[in-house]
Amino acid sequence: MGREVGVLAIGAGPANLALAVAIEESGADGLADGTLLLEQGPDIKWQRDLLMPWARSQVSFLKDLVTLRNPTSRFSFLNFLHERGRLDEFVNLGTFHPFRWEFSDYLQWVASSLERVGIRYGARVVRVDPVAGSDGAVAGWEVLLSDGDRVRCRVRGVGGGRDARVPGVFAGLASDRVIHSAQYRSRIARVGRDEALRVVVVGGAQSAAEMFFAVHENLPRSRVTMVVRSIGLQNYQTSKFVNELFFPSFVDDFYGAAPQVRAQVLDEMRFTNYAGLAPPFLDELYMMLYRQRMLGEERSEVRAMTEVVSARMEGEEVVLDLRDRLSGKTEPLRCDLVLLGTGFDPRKPELVRDLAARLGLDEEVQVGRNYRVELGESAWGAVYLQGVNEETHGIADSLISVLANRSKDILDDLLARRATTQARSAR
Repeated sequence: MGREVGVLAIGAGPANLALAVAIEESGADGLADGTLLLEQGPDIKWQRDLLMPWARSQVSFLKDLVTLRNPTSRFSFLNFLHERGRLDEFVNLGTFHPFRWEFSDYLQWVASSLERVGIRYGARVVRVDPVAGSDGAVAGWEVLLSDGDRVRCRVRGVGGGRDARVPGVFAGLASDRVIHSAQYRSRIARVGRDEALRVVVVGGAQSAAEMFFAVHENLPRSRVTMVVRSIGLQNYQTSKFVNELFFPSFVDDFYGAAPQVRAQVLDEMRFTNYAGLAPPFLDELYMMLYRQRMLGEERSEVRAMTEVVSARMEGEEVVLDLRDRLSGKTEPLRCDLVLLGTGFDPRKPELVRDLAARLGLDEEVQVGRNYRVELGESAWGAVYLQGVNEETHGIADSLISVLANRSKDILDDLLARRATTQARSAR
């Protein structure tokens, strides 16, 4: 049976939860009651497959879903701790960086605390179709779910992030021998803990390093090699001066800059988020390798300045051809399992690209300052993209740093369009 709502958000992660809270706190007549979030999982987990018990958030808890927009909100991380009876213990830690599982618990608490905005779990979106109005312009959207149900809406929000990037060199490998970081915990749980496997981790950033560290516990009899193309594992850039570029106020400056300048800034900020590790974690990794060497129990190796040039199956073995960037020599490395910390596709998500193609838009859809896809002034329907607009809104767009303020930007635009639509209808 179909349902019709005003605002439909695909994904109940941090981005759309922040928007849901902003909508609920807005007090706008009927807006919250007409808003629905679709979540394909059975519950809400932040970075579900990288929720290792020791993993920490790299962003201050003050950059939660609400505090920078509304410091008095009952949906703050501090209020979550207070209601759970954990505030004293957290304060005693003396840190701004909670464990990742604790922030994930906070997100589920926020979802459970919403009183008017609805959330539907186990709802996987298969396709989104535009609905044309009498004038032929986009008037709304019809969303098809995997169970055959359909939901119609006027406004749609997408906040599920980018699609996992699996480099083409690994395309010929058996699917059960390759695990992307976006699937790590659920997939590694299917591997026998006592199996003595040869594991290769590809990548040199935080997600790759976390898998490299975790697999020692998950597969304690394994031997693990980490293949890193760069000169070695490196720290995130954490200068407070550079971190000012993560201020919500910087979005205006970045959006107003010329495209070539934006590209240069993004390249210069690469080590603030994508190509490095949190300094404490980097030290812990080095100490682990040091202990192994000193105790004569070496089962781990980091091979820097090395790249995978080809990959193939030979019987039951995976064979990776590795090229040493210094010598230029190539040699095979045989293994049983490949873990990919290769990040995410820089393009818009497949769901968005598919819709853009059917609307006759360029694959790289144009997104305005308030995160709304440019569909033309005559379009009554709207779609907002969150977390995939780095090239126009800055590197923080994919992080939680700007969630609170971004939800306000979208809400303001949504309310302004709502008033315009109501005025049109009254004519």
